[in-house]
Amino acid sequence: MSGKTAFETANGFRRDEVRLANWRESPFNRWSFQNVGELIPSATIVAAPTGPEAPAKDLAGLLAEKVTLADAPETVAAFLERSHTDALTVMKGGRLVGDWFAPHMAFGARHIIFSISKSLTAIVAGILEGEGIFDPDAPVISYLPEAKGSAYGDASARHVLDMSVSLDFEEAYLDPESLFARYRRATLWNPGGGTESLREFIVSLQRLAEPHGETFRYRSPNSDLLGILLERASGLRFTDLLRDKLWRPLGAASDASVAVDMEGTARTAGGMSVTPRDLARVGEMMRQGGTADGRRVVPEAWVRDTTSAGSAEAWQRGAMAFLFPQGRYRNKWYQTGAASGAYCGIGIHGQWLYIDPKSEVVIAKMSSQPLPVDDPLDGEIVTFLDALSRMS
Repeated sequence: MSGKTAFETANGFRRDEVRLANWRESPFNRWSFQNVGELIPSATIVAAPTGPEAPAKDLAGLLAEKVTLADAPETVAAFLERSHTDALTVMKGGRLVGDWFAPHMAFGARHIIFSISKSLTAIVAGILEGEGIFDPDAPVISYLPEAKGSAYGDASARHVLDMSVSLDFEEAYLDPESLFARYRRATLWNPGGGTESLREFIVSLQRLAEPHGETFRYRSPNSDLLGILLERASGLRFTDLLRDKLWRPLGAASDASVAVDMEGTARTAGGMSVTPRDLARVGEMMRQGGTADGRRVVPEAWVRDTTSAGSAEAWQRGAMAFLFPQGRYRNKWYQTGAASGAYCGIGIHGQWLYIDPKSEVVIAKMSSQPLPVDDPLDGEIVTFLDALSRMS
């Protein structure tokens, strides 16, 4: 038998070339980011029956509009291709503007959203806070006593939510010998895992000399810890919380999934996979102040706090202030500081959920960028999302 299979024709490589050791690398990530469950243990978040999703809607003339990026105008379509976009969904005023998909991604497919998972986990925290189940000002050890003696032994849940834990840890995505690589093994995201659980890894981490709360430090274990804290506070597994507190009340049309470790602990820092439409629905719920189709999902006060509170000083001391010079970070959402009041969730390899209250626009962008972090491209994406909001 000769010739390429349909898989090879669509993706440019064979399925057996995609492995746990390379699933986040290009070009394999174009497929693996839509099929995480074939590589990593994952739990399904079942959506409530809502009937079939409305068909894909063409973005039409919007793709031919031009934006000025990197000092030169280019079309929306050209930038989507250049930024390795897999899918784009745009909503305005609660209505669907349209969808765009790369040739290798089908309508209705799920795609990993990496650290936008943090933002969704924080929504669940906000819901439980509103129910009086979770206290963001409580000490971490009040929920997780075994964290005593770790970096979290004298931290609060608020420090965890706002990424201001003074944690001796670096997000060294590409260093195979780093503490981050050990973290990835504990999540079963890298070969060699299965000897240490995610929880065991987290409570082994140590702190820096600086007090908690002073500096924004982007450290993903904080967000995996948040999921564990929510489980301890509620007595329920996070996957059940996500399903019953957010996914079904939201009116999500499709099932979601979340990667889990050797103990079944959900990877709440970065392991969720959802469809572009459902991700946009999350953004629209936030834009509506915490409601979806007239149903209250999360308290309005929590949404208001998320989009307006947080320490500007802690953000300025952090390493990401270049991206949003007037920004803040609160409840695992980024405030851009722009006059539009825009805020967003961001994930590595080009995942974005962008909400512009002034223009009433929500944009979900899913990508398979070759690098986990690409600062120049991220700056262009911020400019692009702002321009797309104004032209939608």
